Amino acid sequence: MSFSRFRLVVLVGAFGLLLTIPLLAFHFQTTFLQGWFQSLSIGGWWIVSPLEGLESLLVSRSFHLPLIIGMLTPVLLALLLGRVFCSWLCPIQFLAEGGERLTAPWRRKKTVPERLRLPRQILWFVLIAELLIALILGAPLFVFLSPPGLVGRELMMLVFFGSLAVEGILVLAVVALNLYSRRAFCRYLCPLGGLLALLGNWRSLRVKLSPTSCSGCGHCDRACPLGLAASRGEGESPYCWNCGECIDSCAAKALRFSWKPHRR
Repeated sequence: MSFSRFRLVVLVGAFGLLLTIPLLAFHFQTTFLQGWFQSLSIGGWWIVSPLEGLESLLVSRSFHLPLIIGMLTPVLLALLLGRVFCSWLCPIQFLAEGGERLTAPWRRKKTVPERLRLPRQILWFVLIAELLIALILGAPLFVFLSPPGLVGRELMMLVFFGSLAVEGILVLAVVALNLYSRRAFCRYLCPLGGLLALLGNWRSLRVKLSPTSCSGCGHCDRACPLGLAASRGEGESPYCWNCGECIDSCAAKALRFSWKPHRR
């Protein structure tokens, strides 16, 4: 199975989990699964999004051990595998990729045209600005306005109340932006993605390029949802989210995942 198909299966499963949690709570009143990807509980095991956790720590100016422990799982995942939450688990990625697949028959080109090109470094400024705004306001802003988190809350609202909240408009805007230019929100505007990319700079799993095997066809560059040039080694940059699309597209087998630690 290709990485693309396997990743799609994982994305569907992750989105299914978000939908299963409120259904189980509503119909069976079970508390074994609670929350969504911002703060998810499986039995007694809490998993907390590192950005939301960091915001809460900065705003409260206190050391909360359970919160820090809850952040360890996604932090370790990012340090080992990189920004894989964004490409393999995030509900925004599920909706964006689903939208691409649904609209593909009506598009002239296989991929969405790149109508928006900005410097990639904007991602770091968005992360810093988001943390500063949270400190100034004294409230964890991304906890309330995180698009991935909003998807979980909207599903909860739909199951329990049969309606959607007005905040869901932000999710629609993000998805619409992704259809306008591939993963524009993920590339430039997602502070969680920025933090995971920062952590992923030390990841063990990287897309390695074999220059001697590369034919220079450029298929990998066109396949990358984030607009990275894998043919120039950008699969090793912190922006890469290890989706495997470039590897699938490379007929010359010049790209592969490697567990060898990156040496600078």
